[in-house]
Amino acid sequence: MAKLHEVEIHRLRPTQITVGLIEVHDKRLKLEQLKKHEQRDFMQAHPIPAVWGPDSKLYLTDHHHLGRAAVEADVDTGFFYIEGDFSAVPVTEFWPKMTAAQWAHPIDQNGRLSSCQEIPGHLEKLRDDPYRSLAGYVRNAGGYDKTPAAFAEFLWADFFRPRVTIGPTREDFDRSVAAAVRLATCSAAAHLPGYKGVGAG
Repeated sequence: MAKLHEVEIHRLRPTQITVGLIEVHDKRLKLEQLKKHEQRDFMQAHPIPAVWGPDSKLYLTDHHHLGRAAVEADVDTGFFYIEGDFSAVPVTEFWPKMTAAQWAHPIDQNGRLSSCQEIPGHLEKLRDDPYRSLAGYVRNAGGYDKTPAAFAEFLWADFFRPRVTIGPTREDFDRSVAAAVRLATCSAAAHLPGYKGVGAG
């Protein structure tokens, strides 16, 4: 197993534009219920992949929801396994290298591909895309399988975006999850990573 590095949460930088704030909220509540030593144990049990960038900044390549939740819950440190070291790379070459390695996902809250310059400098500045939350909760409910495929959650979010309406309340969101779980197995989703419907596998 890769060596884990314990790093202060405030040093983290995102490689995405959005998160689903409903998912962040639920993760934050879970962290806030833990004592400080329990928070540290939890973070150690859920290591986050990251890349060293210029100026000794640590860039998350996944688990942005947990990272944002840890910031909001005032968690002190997290544990990270390093996928790459671009600390010696000039700033002008950093994002092209991250994009080539599929470690940057500059997709905005409307599902549109943007420039890496739109990626915020801090986790607190990530924009809300409720369809990111929807895709995550549909996966957790068994609507599709977790997969290492790059952009998987973004692809599912874009699939649901024109097909499922998300209302303003948590009850609305829960109903949307139930509808999206059913939709995830239809033939129109068969091309998506983790599909579990008819003919899957």
